[in-house]
Amino acid sequence: MNRRTSQNSTPAYEPEAVGPTEWTHRDDVGVGPWEGPWPTDDRYDPELLEHGDRRNVVDRYRYWRREAIVADMDARRHPFHVAIENFQHDHNIGTVVRTANAFAAQAVHIVGKRRWNRRGAMVTDRYQHLHHHAEVSGLVQFAADHGLTIVAVDNTPGARPIETASLPRECVLVFGQEGPGLSEAAQEAASLVVSIAQFGTTRSINAGVAAGIVMHAWVREHADLSKAW
Repeated sequence: MNRRTSQNSTPAYEPEAVGPTEWTHRDDVGVGPWEGPWPTDDRYDPELLEHGDRRNVVDRYRYWRREAIVADMDARRHPFHVAIENFQHDHNIGTVVRTANAFAAQAVHIVGKRRWNRRGAMVTDRYQHLHHHAEVSGLVQFAADHGLTIVAVDNTPGARPIETASLPRECVLVFGQEGPGLSEAAQEAASLVVSIAQFGTTRSINAGVAAGIVMHAWVREHADLSKAW
C-alpha cells in the first residue's frame, strides 16, 4: 500500500513502506519536515528529518541517509551488469546509468575515458555502483573473475534478435557508442550478440534507448516482478 503524506501531517514511513509519491504528486515531489517524535533508527538523516526530503527517491527511502539507501539496494540488486564504451565522450552514459538504477542493475561499467556527463543520470549515480575500465580487456577480466557472460548489443550480421533470444541471468550487457557502435574488441569478447528489431529508415537507435530496451528484456525474463515498487 502506498504511504503518502502532506507537509502538514505526520509521515507514516516505515522501512517496508513502498510506493513513489512522484507518480501521483508530480508538482510537489517529496515530503516536508518530519512532524512528531523523530525515529531513532540510524538509517534516517537528521538534516532531512528537519528540513524535508525532496529527493527523487521512492517512499521506502524517504529521510534515509544515502549510505543506508545504497546498503538496502545492495540486497535488492539483480545479477546483471551494464557496460558502455566511452572512447569519444558518449553523452548517453547518464541515461544508461539512470535506467540501470531503475532496473536495479548490479553495477555500471564505463569503458574508456573516465570522465562522463553525469547530468543525464539525474543524481542516480549516487545510489549505483560504478566501475571504470580503461580498456575492454579490463571489463573482460572483471567478467571472468565474477562468472559473468558478456552479451554485446549491436545490429550486426549474425546477431540474435533480443525479441526471441534468451539472456543469461548473470551477465554483462555491453553497449557501444552513438555512431560507431561497439568496438571490435568488445564484439570479439562477447559470447552472445543480440540486436533490436527496427522497422524505419534509421540505421541505429540511440544508445541510451537501446540500453533501456535490453535491460527491460532481462527484467521480463529473470526478475521477480512482485518486488517491483
